[in-house]
Amino acid sequence: MDIRPLHNAQDYLDALTVISALVDADPEIGTPEGDRLDVLSVLVERYEAQHFPLDLPDPIEAIRFRMEQAGLTASDMKPYLGNLNRVYEVLNRKRGLSLAMIRRLNQGLQIPAEVLIAQA
Repeated sequence: MDIRPLHNAQDYLDALTVISALVDADPEIGTPEGDRLDVLSVLVERYEAQHFPLDLPDPIEAIRFRMEQAGLTASDMKPYLGNLNRVYEVLNRKRGLSLAMIRRLNQGLQIPAEVLIAQA
C-alpha cells in the first residue's frame, strides 16, 4: 500500500481519484483496499481541514435550521429560550443568547456550543 502525506493540490487530487475508484469498488472493511480507503479518507479530511476551513454558521441560523430539521415551532423553543416574546426576540436578533440559553440549546437540541457563542 503506497500511501504518503498530501503535500500539495496535486497530491490531494490524486488521492480523490483513488478514493473515488475505491468507493465505486466498495471494498470490504479490513481488506487491503478497505484499509487504503480508510487511510486515504483520513488524509483527505486532514488536508481539507487545513486548506479549506469552514466558517462556523451564524448562531441564529443554526437554531432556525435545527428547528426546521426537528419540525419545531417558536412555542417549542420556550424551554430553551424562555417565554414566547423572548423566543421571537432571539430569533429576530433583538436579544442575544445568554449563557443559560446556550447551555439549554446545546444539551437539548445538540447545537454545538462553539456555534452558539459565535458572533451573529
